[in-house]
Amino acid sequence: MGVFASDTPHEQVVFCQDRATGLRAIIAIYSTALGPALGGTRFFPYASEEEALHDVLELSRGMAYKNAVAGLDLGGGKAVIWGDPEKIKSEALLRAYGRFVQSLGGRYYTACDVGTYVPDMDTVARETRYVTGRSVEHGGAGDSSVLTAWGVYQGMRAAVEHRWGVPSLRGRRVGVAGLGKVGKHLTGHLLEDGASVVATDVSERALDWLRRTHPQVDLVADAAELVRSDIDVYAPCALGGALDDGTVQVLRAQVVAGAANNQLAHPGVEKALAERGVLYAPDYVVNAGGVIQVADEIEGFSFERAKLRATGIYETTKRILAQADAEGIPPAVAADRMAERRMVEVGRLRTIRV
Repeated sequence: MGVFASDTPHEQVVFCQDRATGLRAIIAIYSTALGPALGGTRFFPYASEEEALHDVLELSRGMAYKNAVAGLDLGGGKAVIWGDPEKIKSEALLRAYGRFVQSLGGRYYTACDVGTYVPDMDTVARETRYVTGRSVEHGGAGDSSVLTAWGVYQGMRAAVEHRWGVPSLRGRRVGVAGLGKVGKHLTGHLLEDGASVVATDVSERALDWLRRTHPQVDLVADAAELVRSDIDVYAPCALGGALDDGTVQVLRAQVVAGAANNQLAHPGVEKALAERGVLYAPDYVVNAGGVIQVADEIEGFSFERAKLRATGIYETTKRILAQADAEGIPPAVAADRMAERRMVEVGRLRTIRV
């Protein structure tokens, strides 16, 4: 996909390369209508440059909508580093990346994502001040997966209440696909709320952790088996595209609410879910707890304040689901309309000279 051929109106896409360290990165800024673009850095061994470009364009768009619906005065951006972090990640590479972030002069703030962690952001921050998700030792918020999982749990509670009338997972069976940074915390919240959990992950290390920590959780071989399981709620918590045409047709859950970004494989999946009677809590609405956490860091971090804001994802999700019902549209469309309206209405105020 060419940048200019994309059907999303990105403001800026920057290709960054430092041959000495092996850095190949793309930074995409979707919108700065509400403020500087904020979004994490994904470090991943993409099969091709085209795949990396497609991912960063989609992810940055999602960040703009996520930040808008979350009520943040921040635009949307994202970065990807092309390569296997287990093989090429180094201090020099991360610092080279930080230099490129600094060169944007504050149009883009970065943070953690798949393949990057809090210590990595501390390293990036040695070359740029436009970085969040730093360690507590350096005045940061620490691991953003904590409030990401908390927000997904709140969004799931809202969706379950909308479907069954009670804002609790007690007595419900939840399928969690992906036991990474967020999936682990989410599983804990679900068990504490009285849910039964069935889970899967491609990592044997993650599965071993689950067996040791939560032996009461059932395991299945893969996501394909999970979606066919007798579950009430499906929580995709790995990479995007979890909801495609085939998955929708065999999915047994009545509610979908998970942490993964870009869960809908293509436009139209949201309608297919609605036609099958599956209630979909839009991914960028329920997984906004992490960006709320790192955004709070820009102000001077307070965990209590950030958690209170992330708890508000419950009410935001309820409002979107109610709007979807009132307008006879899928929840994903209702969420998009809410985000677009805020970007236009609040973004317009920046044209007023002060």
